[in-house]
Amino acid sequence: MSNTEKSGGLSHKDKHDVQDAEIGERLKHIKNKILVMSGKGGVGKSSVAAYLAVALAKRGYMVGLMDVDLHGPSIPRLLGLKGSIQPSFHPGKALPINYLSNLQVMSIEVLMGDNKDVATIWRGPLKIGVIRQFISDIEWSDLEYLVIDSPPGTGDEPLTVAQTIPDAKALVVTTPQEISLADVRKSISFCRQVKMQILGVVENMSGLQCPHCGKDIELFKSRGGLSVAEKENLKLLASLPIDPEVVRQGDMGSVAMLDDEQLPFTRAFNSMVDQIVELSRTEPQLLVKEKKDKEVGMEKIKFAVPVSGGKLSSHFGHCDQFALIETEGGKIRDTSMHTPPPHEPGVLPRWLHELGANIIIAGGMGSRAQDLFNQNGIRVITGAPMDSPESLVNQYLSDALVTGENVCDH
Repeated sequence: MSNTEKSGGLSHKDKHDVQDAEIGERLKHIKNKILVMSGKGGVGKSSVAAYLAVALAKRGYMVGLMDVDLHGPSIPRLLGLKGSIQPSFHPGKALPINYLSNLQVMSIEVLMGDNKDVATIWRGPLKIGVIRQFISDIEWSDLEYLVIDSPPGTGDEPLTVAQTIPDAKALVVTTPQEISLADVRKSISFCRQVKMQILGVVENMSGLQCPHCGKDIELFKSRGGLSVAEKENLKLLASLPIDPEVVRQGDMGSVAMLDDEQLPFTRAFNSMVDQIVELSRTEPQLLVKEKKDKEVGMEKIKFAVPVSGGKLSSHFGHCDQFALIETEGGKIRDTSMHTPPPHEPGVLPRWLHELGANIIIAGGMGSRAQDLFNQNGIRVITGAPMDSPESLVNQYLSDALVTGENVCDH
């Protein structure tokens, strides 16, 4: 046999191309593909995927839910389908099971036969082949949404899914603590490298409401998801609290909590679903770098930089002046200095909006202030170094601005 690895008259490359065409044919009648991913395991990614699919179906959409997590397929357990996903076959293709009349489910767990609780030890090339074959072998109905529970991390498995379903959009799940945020930043970078649109960030396990006094308890830090979303210019779609009732029902394979609007988790989750539906109706959003390149190359931008002693002030509310720097076509055209009004909540965002600012480059800024700037149409960049305002803007324009931690000192 030659090095083309011919088998059955087709080379390995030809077989790959045939499978690509087959996958394209399988997926072309699915309108929206949402890849739910995370930088690490244990952040609730599979729960978000399962409940998102159910919530979309409850809104009347035709939905598919595909579990391609080779090492930890959780979807059957979360939906109470453990041992029940036994697909039927039609012209050689697997038909997903109907969980609801308008929700079809398929899990890679079916490939494991009776050994579902045995550790799966598969090496990279085999995993890639299994995932591709699994995707190509499923005969979905015409769907409005296909929700894909991806393996965690940025290795072979999520890369294979991203390359196999190139028009999928990512929903990135994290928890508030730094160890998870560090990994989610890798996931965001991964999406941008493979040119995958990111719908937004979901912060799971975002505090616990005390059942006795109602006070919020920050078990894993707070606002971590908001911080990384703002720094990466992404939308924080939800901060989902820990809820013992949700955990209990999840262990039982029940999704009844999605109908209970008394639960803070349910209210936050349903708000997230509404946003995802709205995003799927709009034109695709540009990735951050692509958006910046478009801004830099084609439009006028006015930057606001808080200044003290000729350099960036560590906190925007304590600065002596604001530098307003106008750029066009990626070059600085004009710089003017402005003395700000007294610092009170909401005053500076409105004032800078009236001056025409589009982007503020800051050292530190509290989350409430960032919300106010965003509401006034001003994009916020925090953690910038204490350089001159012109240097910071030039660094941004040349894609060389390196930001650190957002240290808010008020």
